[in-house]
Amino acid sequence: MGRSKPHRSKAGKTQPATGIVDPEVLKLTPEQVTAFIERMRGVVTDEHDFRVIQGSLATLGLMAMELKSKRTSIKRLMELLFGSSTEVLEKLFPPTTPRPQAKPKGPRPGHGRAGANSYPAAERVKVPHEGLKAGDECPECPNGRVYPMAEPAVMVRIVGLSPLQAKVIERERLRCNACGEVFTAKAPEGTGAEKFDASAAAMVALLKYGTGTPFHRLARLQANLGIPLPASTQWELVQKAAGFLDPVMDELVRCAAQADVVFNDDTTMKFLDRPDLRLDRKERKGVYTSGIVARTRVQGRDRGIILFRTGHNHAGENLAEILRVRHQDLPPPIQMCDALAANTKGPFETLVAHCLAHARRRFVDVVEDFPEECRHLLEGLRDVYHHDSQSKDLTPQDRLRFHQEHSGPVMEDLKAWLEDQMKAQKVEPNSGLGKAIGYMLKHWTALTLFLREPGAPLDNNVCERALKRAILHRKNSLFYKTAEGARVGDVYMSLIHTSEVNEINPFEYLVALQRNHTLAEENPEEWMPWSYQTTLKELESL
Repeated sequence: MGRSKPHRSKAGKTQPATGIVDPEVLKLTPEQVTAFIERMRGVVTDEHDFRVIQGSLATLGLMAMELKSKRTSIKRLMELLFGSSTEVLEKLFPPTTPRPQAKPKGPRPGHGRAGANSYPAAERVKVPHEGLKAGDECPECPNGRVYPMAEPAVMVRIVGLSPLQAKVIERERLRCNACGEVFTAKAPEGTGAEKFDASAAAMVALLKYGTGTPFHRLARLQANLGIPLPASTQWELVQKAAGFLDPVMDELVRCAAQADVVFNDDTTMKFLDRPDLRLDRKERKGVYTSGIVARTRVQGRDRGIILFRTGHNHAGENLAEILRVRHQDLPPPIQMCDALAANTKGPFETLVAHCLAHARRRFVDVVEDFPEECRHLLEGLRDVYHHDSQSKDLTPQDRLRFHQEHSGPVMEDLKAWLEDQMKAQKVEPNSGLGKAIGYMLKHWTALTLFLREPGAPLDNNVCERALKRAILHRKNSLFYKTAEGARVGDVYMSLIHTSEVNEINPFEYLVALQRNHTLAEENPEEWMPWSYQTTLKELESL
């Protein structure tokens, strides 16, 4: 028996196999639908039939609106899984006319070939000329003499090494053939008594909590390189070393509590061993990693502090624990976060500022369905961010005045436009655009704190970037085995990433803290990332 050949039919064309005519898809505006219903009122005489037509069109409109909302949610889910394509205004709305080609510029900062000065930790080897020295006669002409040039000829030589190296020390042993006494050679000077040096624990911690390399992956790499280091041994190393870091970690928390501006947010995490799940309790079962970023001034300089907390508490509750050690005579800090209640939950007082980037992203999500409306708002916020980039080098007071003068009118116009959209019923409140407008109007006071308070930031992007470190760990290691493992991870991630934002080598910092842990316990304020190098120099001079 033959079967009809399947094929794609075009709108309005008859399929040979079935004889069914596909309807043509029409795109109608709400005004066109309303006009069509009014025309049908004069054509359809039966009231019941007219109500069926009117109800069917209303149902189709509601379904289309719901599908748009669901499509936005699905799009958001795909962005979480596969990454966002872009939120840049120029790519959301490409220019209709081609821009004039700009003159070619040099490489952007951070791009291009790295020069010799890009290797501050490299060993420096000075090689004198093999046949000449300053003042010698020139070998090429009879009258000249050579002199040293200010800049030497530089070569950069990079070699590959195992992350952890081992040295087998074979000490000769001699035994008396009469009394049987054994004489063993002394270990070379500088060789420690323990098998693992402090640098071993620092390197394992940096790979695990700084770059997201799981223990088992590092164990496989080390085995292939001929220096085995099992995952269980790695954990014992970092856990033991973490005990030496606790006093410095407590001091870091105390410094963060005195900050003028704090950012907080959290992300989900997982414990593999969860004894609380075996108990019949109604307590919170979720596990979260909170990121808390503090901007403070220490010894007259701006410092950044990044803290991580993993457990059942939300970001607001973790922030409350930190602010308990804040000096009573200090005013409440500015708190930047998104509008989730979990970020402000806790017994503490702050000046809450909400993230403008979160509000902006809600319009980016529906830009395909409401291009003109979204473009109006996105262009306004672009001007605000441009003004903020121009004021980065100003003092907090001057920055506030600059924003009030330049960004204030822009935000007032945007608020008037948002209110007009809702009051004039130009947008459906339950649509994607209506929800985005409602969110922005509801949190307008917190979204515009930068127009009233000196030093208030525009968004929470700095905290979201910090949380990517915890997300990287979750992506590669999937979970913490126990709550103790999470505590150790929080200590290392806090110290490592605080070192990075203060442009300090985290590996050298962790090594110094372990080798001087007794002194760090007595005076932890002298062993902060921004002060430990001065402390080391003072110790060397004694």
